[in-house]
Amino acid sequence: MLQLQNFHGLRLKFDLCAPLRSFRSTIPFPIHRNHTIHRLITAKFSAEHHNFTISYLTDTCGLLPETAIVVSEKVQLHNREKPDSVLELLESHGFSKSQISKLVRKRPSLLLASVNQTLLPKLEFFYSIGASRLVLARALTSDPTVLTRSLQNQIIPSYRYLKSVLLSDAKVVAALKRTSWIFLEDHTKTLMPNIDVLRDEGVPQPCIALLLTHFPETLMQKTDSFEETVAEIKGMGFDPSKSTFVLAIHAISGKGNRSIWNRCYDVYRKWGWTKDEILMAFRKHPHCMILSEEKISKGMEYFTETMGKSAGTIAKTPVVLFFSLEKRIIPRCSVLRVLSARGLVKRDLSLTTVLLPVEKRFLETFVIKYLDDVPELMDLYQGNANLDEVLASNF
Repeated sequence: MLQLQNFHGLRLKFDLCAPLRSFRSTIPFPIHRNHTIHRLITAKFSAEHHNFTISYLTDTCGLLPETAIVVSEKVQLHNREKPDSVLELLESHGFSKSQISKLVRKRPSLLLASVNQTLLPKLEFFYSIGASRLVLARALTSDPTVLTRSLQNQIIPSYRYLKSVLLSDAKVVAALKRTSWIFLEDHTKTLMPNIDVLRDEGVPQPCIALLLTHFPETLMQKTDSFEETVAEIKGMGFDPSKSTFVLAIHAISGKGNRSIWNRCYDVYRKWGWTKDEILMAFRKHPHCMILSEEKISKGMEYFTETMGKSAGTIAKTPVVLFFSLEKRIIPRCSVLRVLSARGLVKRDLSLTTVLLPVEKRFLETFVIKYLDDVPELMDLYQGNANLDEVLASNF
């Protein structure tokens, strides 16, 4: 029952479940006042539902109160039945509580979606092409928009085109892991024209698949811009038949990557690389131009000041800048410094010879082989011995 007080001195009680017209014969004032009663009833309903929505978002979905208030403007919950069924579905399919909170925050309307008609069929479709629960939960948490699109009219047609290019479900899932947007846009407007541009340039299918699988966002830009990027990369001397061609396209595609490229260019110049050396390094390993400025500087500092290598030497083998300084570069180079000091290996041994081999190969070649000569070598490599002390013990 709803009680309205102090309305023209009257105290009214009536059943909110009854139609508004049933009140007309009992309201002791002109009929036009019914509009005021209707607004009061509506306001009461709205306030109650708004408060319930905020409470549900905070108590059940785990949103912070201030976030719940903002989200409540996008969805209005009338009871727990439908949102509870949605949360139960997500939990049963491996979504963690934090992932559910993020998903609700980004797409609160999903709380009112039909579990059996809307959500479950889409989850089952992605499972059918090989997406694991872990992969799917992460992808949809990152951007749950795909759950709001038609399975038959959008998702499946997008999948069929992706499969025609990538040739395997595993690669389609790999692309999904990068961005779910490849299932959202009309592939005839961006993906297809841009892929046709690459094919016209003679880019092999495996290279196209490489770009679409790992950097699908590159192929989702406007075709005019994409064509300009392709022409620019060709002008830099890249060979369309090589994988470096598509990696270079990714490195300068979009305002974000272009800005990073320019910053990397400035950092390399500060470390003494010439323009020609920068372009040479870019042609060898395109992604050396989208490393973080901090990573470049720390790597260059160690290689030039600690290892005594020239800036030009690093420009010829930019791949060495990709490795972790703490986990790979310093441990391996420390072993190299000791072996060089003892005359067990050449002093001018290239950094790539030391840094590129896989772990097992490196241990066999540079550590285990010399343990009789330098017993501390394994401890040094594992970070359990001091480099200066090991170097001093060798003389």
